Amino acid sequence: MSFSSIAIAGLVMFGLGVTLAVTLAVAHRKFYVYEDPRIDEIEEMLPRNNCGACGTGGCRAFAEALVSGKLTPGSCTVSTPEIKEAIAAHLGVDVGAQEKRVARLACAGGRNVAWVRGRYAGVESCRAAALIAGGGKGCAWGCLGLGDCQRACDFNAITMNVHGLPVVNDERCTACNACVEECPRDLFSLQPVSHHLWVACKNQAPEDQAKRECEVACVACGRCEADSPGGVVMVVNHLAVVDYSKNLLASKVAIQRCPTGAIVWIEESGEIMKGPEAKKVTRKSPLPIAQETVARM
Repeated sequence: MSFSSIAIAGLVMFGLGVTLAVTLAVAHRKFYVYEDPRIDEIEEMLPRNNCGACGTGGCRAFAEALVSGKLTPGSCTVSTPEIKEAIAAHLGVDVGAQEKRVARLACAGGRNVAWVRGRYAGVESCRAAALIAGGGKGCAWGCLGLGDCQRACDFNAITMNVHGLPVVNDERCTACNACVEECPRDLFSLQPVSHHLWVACKNQAPEDQAKRECEVACVACGRCEADSPGGVVMVVNHLAVVDYSKNLLASKVAIQRCPTGAIVWIEESGEIMKGPEAKKVTRKSPLPIAQETVARM
């Protein structure tokens, strides 16, 4: 190859490179999207749990919403008050207030009050047990107690008590929704702490069947519905249901005559109160397994 051929090839490549560089520069200028540098700064200040409890896809999305003014720092349920104040000062906005929400369990049927009709032997998982004859528990809606929710919680807000029921620590709960998504029986829901009236049951079986399977099940007696003002509580499909759109009318009167203690009042401190007519549960040991049918996974 002659020198002139090499020179021509070099000039062609040089021209092509210049053309591409100019094209990229023009495209960059034309399509450049400005991003507020405060987004990175706010993201650095956030806990970076990416739990989604604020209603966004994660801390980065939350930082973008803060900078754009769509949300306030108080919308983050994980950040400490000091972090929220610091973010508000950095952006020059109010902290804002959002009512704390916590995960609540619609079941009180631990091993000491709810019958198990068959022994499950397999993977220590509620989801796995539910696939095998319903996990053996008599109540088709009750908590299986194998701790999937506890393992799913990244904030150590859930512990399993001696009766195999998950207990939520309101102080640690960030309303991240992990337990809600993990429970195969949809027993968890996120509730504002102002929802003091709570039905700790999800049973939808008739009264006789409910009584056979669990001592603390809602038996749809209708006393809470009759006693509550303004239709705050209604019995639907054999289960008491609270209408939280009428939450201001809710009071402890609804729990007073509940015979099983299925409907309770939850204080600001997290203390659970039952009515005076609720059956007193003193049994500490588990009920015997009613049958020796073994479900294996």
